[in-house]
Amino acid sequence: MFADRVLSGMRPTGSLHLGHYHGVLKNWVQMQHEFECLFFVADWHALTTHYDNPQIIEQSVWDMVIDWLAAGVDPAHATLFIQSKVPEHAELHLLLSMITPLGWLERMPTYKDQQEKLSGKDLSTYGFLGYPLLQSADILIYRATQVPVGEDQVPHIEFTREIARRFNHIYGKEIGFQEKAEAAIKKLGGKKSKLYVDLRTRYQEQGDDEALESAKALLDEQQNLSHGDRERLFGYLEGGGKMILSEPQAMLTAASKMPGLDGQKMSKSYNNTISLREDEAEVSKKIRTMPTDPARIRRTDVGDPDRCPVWQLHQVYSNEATKEWAKQGCTSAGIGCIECKQPVIAAVLEEQKPMRERAQLYLDDPSLVRNIIADGNEKARKLAQETMRDVREAMGLEYK
Repeated sequence: MFADRVLSGMRPTGSLHLGHYHGVLKNWVQMQHEFECLFFVADWHALTTHYDNPQIIEQSVWDMVIDWLAAGVDPAHATLFIQSKVPEHAELHLLLSMITPLGWLERMPTYKDQQEKLSGKDLSTYGFLGYPLLQSADILIYRATQVPVGEDQVPHIEFTREIARRFNHIYGKEIGFQEKAEAAIKKLGGKKSKLYVDLRTRYQEQGDDEALESAKALLDEQQNLSHGDRERLFGYLEGGGKMILSEPQAMLTAASKMPGLDGQKMSKSYNNTISLREDEAEVSKKIRTMPTDPARIRRTDVGDPDRCPVWQLHQVYSNEATKEWAKQGCTSAGIGCIECKQPVIAAVLEEQKPMRERAQLYLDDPSLVRNIIADGNEKARKLAQETMRDVREAMGLEYK
């Protein structure tokens, strides 16, 4: 029904590390060439847990956007913007809150998890309870069809689909819907009108799912229909009303396999990260001083790679020959730990080199980043305003 449009966002947490690159940004760089992509800075979401320390947000926003650009996210292929610069997100969030059952929010698995994890903070706020709904508004306002998420976020996408369904059910019954739908059918032209009616009849009378898919494909091909007519005909197919908000799909992404310097998952909270644009000397020092297999006290002691955090980095960065060399050298005490770390240091620095080069352009001239975001804000806002026009009209808020 809608062309494939991907939406993804990140909270501004300052400079990003290699875990973010391997977990999210690499995917973004690939997707921007395959889909229409919108990537946004979720600054309002940052306030749901850091409402008492907003000063950190502004600098974090610009550091994070520079990291996106450094990683290869290209503003010529994707729209980059800041959530709070598109106030329609807040308007849709408010309007959706009027129809969202409280129980739906309280049942979100992440609600209780986060409260337990961040037990030192007072999270008994309306904003924290409602953040999954703000997340839904972020997605629905762009009529995104695909949202890249890890498995833990799938319930959020399912929640968003339920919200879209509920909204369409309550507000998709526009006055004169049938007459408008029938007038739209005529605009398809003689042959296609007849085919649409036949397919709709087969679906509604015989439950023929293939007929439904064929009818949807027929509508997808129509270039001369207005957005409103297209939505009416999609709704009319299934016997409902006009579809105003589209239901997104979760695009499952593999969990990041990026280990930190201590062998745990790379995370700021574990203080085990390598930043995307970290100084070369600092990166070398961090990897050289990484812990290794505790059994290798002396150079002549044999080791077990499975007990060594450096071996985990070899899994990410080394080819089969290098891994074999490291494994053989470790288990026979043929190489020392410093020697084993050298190929990893070289591979990490090689990965970071183009990132540092790209970032330097924006560090030398910060106005470039501001302009990219200003353009993205404008593009995103136009899309958001189109959706809000339809939403307001459906809710009776477009006063003539």
